[in-house]
Amino acid sequence: MQRVRSLRSCWQLLKSRCEGAANQANTSSSISRNYSNLPPQGPGSFGLLFDIDGVLVRGRTLIPAAKQCFRNLVDRNGKYKVPVVFVTNAGNCMRQTKAEHLSHLLEVEVSPDQVMLSHSPLRMFTQFHKMSVLVSGQGPVEEVAHNLGFENVVTIDMLRDAYPVLDVVDHNRRPKDIIPPAKGLRKIDAVILFGEPIRWETNLQLIVDVLLTSGDPGKSWSSAQYPHIPVLACNMDLLWMAEAKNPRFGHGMFLVCLESLYKKVTGHELKYEALIGKPSVVTYNYAELLIRQQAEKLGWTTPVKRLYAIGDNPMADIYGANLYNRYLQAGRRTKAQKQAKGGGGEAEAVDDDAPKMTPAELGGATSAYGSEEELPDGCSSILVCTGVYSRDQQELPSDPAESVTEQRIFHGHRDFRFDPVLTQPSFVVHDVKEAVELVFGQEGWPLEF
Repeated sequence: MQRVRSLRSCWQLLKSRCEGAANQANTSSSISRNYSNLPPQGPGSFGLLFDIDGVLVRGRTLIPAAKQCFRNLVDRNGKYKVPVVFVTNAGNCMRQTKAEHLSHLLEVEVSPDQVMLSHSPLRMFTQFHKMSVLVSGQGPVEEVAHNLGFENVVTIDMLRDAYPVLDVVDHNRRPKDIIPPAKGLRKIDAVILFGEPIRWETNLQLIVDVLLTSGDPGKSWSSAQYPHIPVLACNMDLLWMAEAKNPRFGHGMFLVCLESLYKKVTGHELKYEALIGKPSVVTYNYAELLIRQQAEKLGWTTPVKRLYAIGDNPMADIYGANLYNRYLQAGRRTKAQKQAKGGGGEAEAVDDDAPKMTPAELGGATSAYGSEEELPDGCSSILVCTGVYSRDQQELPSDPAESVTEQRIFHGHRDFRFDPVLTQPSFVVHDVKEAVELVFGQEGWPLEF
């Protein structure tokens, strides 16, 4: 996986282009596992990152605690009391659409600048913007891709139309009588996976066709052409929570299918240029930038020192927030070491035992810590019990070397390490209302519910 570019240049680009284990018997009590133990510092010191599915809504149904929670997060004029950003792995719509939907449900104004979808960081991947890209997902994928900066977009439907004999699983969709000639398209340079499609068999077939023909599906397969053209995937959620009693398959499950099919056919591992969306670090870097912009709009002159990420999925929301916190702590250590060396002092010893992040976990972010931008001191994770997480499910093994059995399943992506420490939330509460109450209590802020 190639590194995209340094964080410093990413931030400049974004600035210019961005628009117990549950709560035990007593639901009002929370379980604290606060790793950073950061003390309250008064106004202008923290921001909130909200997941959506399983935290605020279940499918199209609002979770009751969410509406009252957000009424108390704004003042009489509808102005937010603290910076708020919605960080979701959904990606089948435009930010404006999601913001309007949230505004309607929560009965508070939500602007598009407060919404971060799984594909939002793709704005930074400018080296792909002029390439011919095949996009997979549902909803207005072509419009979404153009909005992110991609200039030459090919959809699965466009590919089916150009090559009518490729999609044959559904007999009713096969060409009738005379087979029309292939129209041909510009050679595809990269594949962008936005989210789970509607017809999995069609997308799986055509994506494999593109990968095995180096972007020209009119030619014959050749597994010898490896590695394949770049693949960028958004949203690794294996499961997500809708109105059904049990979780539903997410885009992460589609990725499992694609990876398995590709390896079965070629004998090679499918490789990703970037994995974007929670729990990758690049997603939280982008979210932090949006928090900083919200703080500026609120007139805050002091930097946001702490982030609180509220979610329902241990392998997406909690893992991601804790991974980002680890990233921030490593950055602080590196900065302290540089300052000590520059000042002639004794540098703090490097912790060689600290886990090093994989390229997949960084998601396209570099490990170039100590940029000019002032990053937060830490990020705490808060797990709610209204979504994917169930108090009845078994805990993951505490020993990373312990095998994952049928009873203890690792739901993270294939390219992410199994690190049980990162699945442990800083706090566990019943719902989003308790989560916000907890945060304001930690920060010493008054909040009337």
